[in-house]
Amino acid sequence: MKRRTFVGSLVAWPVFAARPEQSEEKSIRGIAEGFLREHGIQGMSIAYGREGVIEFEQGYGFADDEGKELMTPEHRFRIASISKPITATAVMMCAEKGLLKLDDKVFAPQSILGGDCSEDVAAITIDHLLTHTSGGWANDKNDPMFKNAAMKHDELIVWALTNQKQTHKPGEHFAYSNFGYCVLGRVLEKVTKQPYETLITQQVLSKCGITSMKIAGNTLAERQPKEVMYLTEKPGAAYGMNVARMDSHGGWIATAGDLVRFVSQLPKLLKAESIRTMTTHGVSESYARGWNVNKVPNWWHGGSLPGTSTIMVHTAKGLCWAGLLNGRVEGVGRALDKVMWQMGGVVAAWGL
Repeated sequence: MKRRTFVGSLVAWPVFAARPEQSEEKSIRGIAEGFLREHGIQGMSIAYGREGVIEFEQGYGFADDEGKELMTPEHRFRIASISKPITATAVMMCAEKGLLKLDDKVFAPQSILGGDCSEDVAAITIDHLLTHTSGGWANDKNDPMFKNAAMKHDELIVWALTNQKQTHKPGEHFAYSNFGYCVLGRVLEKVTKQPYETLITQQVLSKCGITSMKIAGNTLAERQPKEVMYLTEKPGAAYGMNVARMDSHGGWIATAGDLVRFVSQLPKLLKAESIRTMTTHGVSESYARGWNVNKVPNWWHGGSLPGTSTIMVHTAKGLCWAGLLNGRVEGVGRALDKVMWQMGGVVAAWGL
C-alpha cells in the first residue's frame, strides 16, 4: 500500500491507496448480487478511487434484457442528474476565467441570454440557477424538460418563460429544477462560444483523463457501443424521451470509473475557493451549487430516469465512488446510496 495525502476536500487527510483483498472482493460481489436480486434490477456497475486513480471497479449482473451480456466496468449508462455537478463545475471554471460572475443576470435585457421578460424573471442570476432558487420550473408534473419533445433548447426556454410563471421570487425558495440547469447549459454556450458537449469534453473531461463520456441518444437504435439497455416495467419507456435535450441537466452517458475520475479530481479543474463555494449550501441546507452536501462534509449527487438509477459520492476523506443501475424501482435511489457505503466499508484499507 502506498501512503498519499489527498487535498481535494480542502483538508489534508492521510489515506492509503489499495485494492480490496480477494476475500473483500468476494464479499462485495455477494452484497452487489444480493442487492440486484432484492430490487429486481438486471445489472450494476461500481467504481471506487481517489485522485483520479481507480482502486476498484466491477460489473455485476447483466447489461441487456435477456441476461446474455455480462455487465463490465466498461459499460456506459445514462447518468441522469449526475450531469448537474459536471455543469456546475464548468460554470465555476468560467467564473474563474472571468467569462461570467455568479451574480450575473440571465434573462434581463443586456444580460447573458437577453430578451424581454417580467421583473421577477429579469432578477434571476446564474447563482439562482445553480442553487435551484430561481422561483419556478420545479421538477414536478409540470417540469418543462419533459414537455414539447420536438422543441429545441431555445424554443423550449421561450415556451417555458411564456407559459409557466414563477411561484416565488428568485432567491427565496429551493425547488429542484432540471430546467434551470438546461438554461445553465445555454449560458455556458453563450459565454464560451462552444456547443455544450464540446465545451465539457474539452475543458472538463479531458483534463480528468475521461474519453468515453457522450451525450446520450434518445432511442434504442441510438444506443452507443457498450451502453447498457434500460429496463423498465413498461417496455420501451426509457426510449420515449428527448434525453439529448437534457444535456446539461441529465443527458450524459458514462462508466462508473469515468465518474470517479471526475469527482476525485476537482482540484485539477478548480481552485480551492471555487470548490468551497460550489459545495457550500445556500437556501437549502442539503444542496449547494450542483451538489448535495452535508456537514461532514461529503458531496454527492444522484440521478434517476426510466430504466436507470445512479449515485456519485465524494467523501470527506477523499475516497470517491459511483454506482450505476440499468433499472429503476421505488426507493432504489436511497438503497443504492446505502449499499455503496456498505460495499466500501468492506475494504479495511479504505477506512470507512
